[in-house]
Order: sequence, then C-alpha cells, then structure tokens
Amino acid sequence: MKFLNKLTLVLYSWIILVVAIILCTLVFGWIDLGQVENYVENVLNGEISSNIVLGVSVVFILLSLKSIFFNTYTSDDYDGQGVLLENESGKLMISIETLESLVNSVAKGFGGTEEIKTRIELDKENNVNIFVNLIVGTDAVIKDLSSNLQKKIKEKIKSATDLEVKEVNIKIKNVAPKKEENI
Repeated sequence: MKFLNKLTLVLYSWIILVVAIILCTLVFGWIDLGQVENYVENVLNGEISSNIVLGVSVVFILLSLKSIFFNTYTSDDYDGQGVLLENESGKLMISIETLESLVNSVAKGFGGTEEIKTRIELDKENNVNIFVNLIVGTDAVIKDLSSNLQKKIKEKIKSATDLEVKEVNIKIKNVAPKKEENI
C-alpha cells in the first residue's frame, strides 16, 4: 500500500475514533451537549480555525474521492501472490498456482515422470524461479529427461505468460519401482 493511502487510512481511523468517543460520552451523559456545541461554534467562528477546518475537510473530500473511484494497485500489493502485468488495456494478475499448473502440465507430458511437485518463487523484478521435485520411472534417462524438461518448462511459461524464467531446478527425489503387469 502506498504511503498516502496508509496515511489517509490512519487519519480517518483517528477521526472516527474521536467522533465515536464523543458520541458515546454524549449518550452516557458524561459531557453536556451544550459544551460540545459551544466548542464547535467557537472553532467555526474563529477566522484561522475555520480556515484550517475548511482546508482539512477539502483534503479529506479529495482523498475520499480518490480512494473510492481510483484504484491504485501496485505490484507491491501483490507480493507473494503472483505476477502483476500491465499494458494499455489494463492489468493482469498471474497467480503462483497458475504457474505451478503450467509446469505440472508440461512435466506430466513427459514419459518417465511418475510424481511431480512444483514450487515457484518470484523476486521483486518478477523473475521466475521454478523448483520441480520428481519421482521418475526406472526406465527414465534422468539427464535427458531433466534437460528436456527444463527447456520445455521455460518455453511453456514464456509462450503462455510472456515471463522470463530465470532458472528451472529439478530434484529427482526417487525412482519409482517398476509396476508389475498381471497377465
């Protein structure tokens, strides 16, 4: 969240808190309504204080309109959730789950892969780092499989999302035992 949005939220919160406390004390009879009326009247009748109140009110009105009608999402608002892409038509949020699904679909298409677990990491520059844990079949040629899989994953992510993949790290967790066929 940008600094101006945070500041606005804090100021509004304090103002609402003060108004709520004043209203509660009026309802419980702890302060007299006449005292509050006199104080407000004195503030609004003073030349300097009324100008300050008017200036603060105008600023709050403008900030309210900005907050209501203009979304100010930045890539910082999406940290950890995915990648925010922008163009002249609008914004696109690609979630980490989407990237993981793309990687899993590529890996499932390879012969020799038995079980796939994927983890995606994004840095501040939207560089994609992919970590794939595999269980492969006994007939898999691990070196060829991993090299081809890395290449295909990079190509798929680039073509589907236009994101650059910094690295694809593959870890072969295990070799699955050969399944016996019943005749």
